[in-house]
Amino acid sequence: MNPNLIPTTLKYYDDMLELQSTATILSSSMGEDGRHILVLDSTIFHPQGGGQPSDTGSISNPEFNFIVQDVRSKDKIVYHYGYFESSKDGALENNIEAGTQALLSVDGSRRRINSRLHSAGHLLDVCMKNVGLDHLEPTKGYHFPDGPYVEYKGAIPQDELKTKQNELEVEANNLIKKGGKVSVFILPYDKASELCGGSLPDYIPKDSTPRIVKLDDNPGCPCGGTHVSDISEISRLKVSQIRTKKGQTKVFYNVE
Repeated sequence: MNPNLIPTTLKYYDDMLELQSTATILSSSMGEDGRHILVLDSTIFHPQGGGQPSDTGSISNPEFNFIVQDVRSKDKIVYHYGYFESSKDGALENNIEAGTQALLSVDGSRRRINSRLHSAGHLLDVCMKNVGLDHLEPTKGYHFPDGPYVEYKGAIPQDELKTKQNELEVEANNLIKKGGKVSVFILPYDKASELCGGSLPDYIPKDSTPRIVKLDDNPGCPCGGTHVSDISEISRLKVSQIRTKKGQTKVFYNVE
């Protein structure tokens, strides 16, 4: 990788509904797995992280069409992995010069389902408090379509699991039916902490400007993912199971 690359501007941070944009290619290289890698000055592609899978789509101009299969971020630089659809013997990608302009197109259907699943995970955090499980502390989420869940530190008595499962599903769908704006803010640490109910996780540096996602008038939380613009867009949430083991609770869910 080029050590002189500049941090990638994350355009989805400000507009999660933007599915096409233009950007400048900074480098083109071959990865260890045999796929090509493009780095640009800005991107609308969400890289895998925070329990959310990456976007897919294409990066193109009149000379080439690059199929984006995977997107990763490291040290504030976003790497787009894939292949050149019209490549021949590696000649095309090796001749792409830094400064080449390209059109970025995100797969809208994949973005929508990922955003719905990710937003539903945050909605469950709200619902946990509303059904009397506010003693449980969210620790991580897995918002992939093959089996989304949210994990919490703390336990629920075994004889209450089914009741709480039903209560969570009813509460979530009541909030979805009601709807409410999903807002994103990039704020100084103190302001962000205030918006999140008075505190932020320890991993967030105190001199940073965290990105906060807020569902309607509920307390916000730090998050770098993509989300729906209104809670109603989640459509319907199904809580399929709750498991408690060794002081950890997993809430499995899906959107319909």
